[in-house]
This record gives sequence, C-alpha cells and structure tokens, in this order.
Amino acid sequence: QVQLVESGGGLVQPGGSLRLACAASGSIFRIYNMAWYRQAPGKQRDLVAIISSIDSTNYADSVKGRFTISKDNAKNTVNLQMSGLIPEDTAVYYCYATARTGDTMPITSYWGQGTQVTVSS
Repeated sequence: QVQLVESGGGLVQPGGSLRLACAASGSIFRIYNMAWYRQAPGKQRDLVAIISSIDSTNYADSVKGRFTISKDNAKNTVNLQMSGLIPEDTAVYYCYATARTGDTMPITSYWGQGTQVTVSS
C-alpha cells in the first residue's frame, strides 16, 4: 500500500498564498502521476493540477497563472504553491497519486485524507 499525507492547509485572506505539501510513503516501487484535486461543499471533486513522471504539468483553467505544482522524485513528495487566492478556492484539497508497489503489480490510484483551505477575510 501507498499512503499519502497532506499538510499546509489553513485560513488565508483573499490575495494571500499557501503552500500545500504531500508526502508518499509505504511500499512504493514507482510513482507515475501526482496531482491535487479539490472539493468544495456540495460540489464534485475536481482536478486542480497534475504532474507526470516526466514533469509535464497541466492545470485547471481556474488556477492557471496562480498555482504551481512541483515534485521531488527522490523524496516522493508533491507540492502545490497557491498564490492570488480567492474565496472560490475554498475547498478540501486532496493529494492523488498513481503508483506501483512492485514491478509486477498493477498501477493503482491512491488518495490522501485531504486538507482544508479556506480563503476568507
């Protein structure tokens, strides 16, 4: 199994910044994609940003130019630097990864428990 643990959420004023971090641990053979999703109350969980094993990135239109995803392959971590935060960014942010636990094992999706981000004055 692979465990994902997020950190860095909290309360921030509009226009402020936050940095989310996610650390993967457990029986990791190889990690492929890592991503951040978010889910606001009463809404579906949506992709925020994704980074592949070769560091290609993709962002939701709503966060382009404000959020940056990055990862450290050696440490199995993925970060989300968020700036220019607006109230609409308020949500629970979830770390996501696809990984193998062995060279003959299937690629499996894993989720973190989520971290709350609240943008409010």
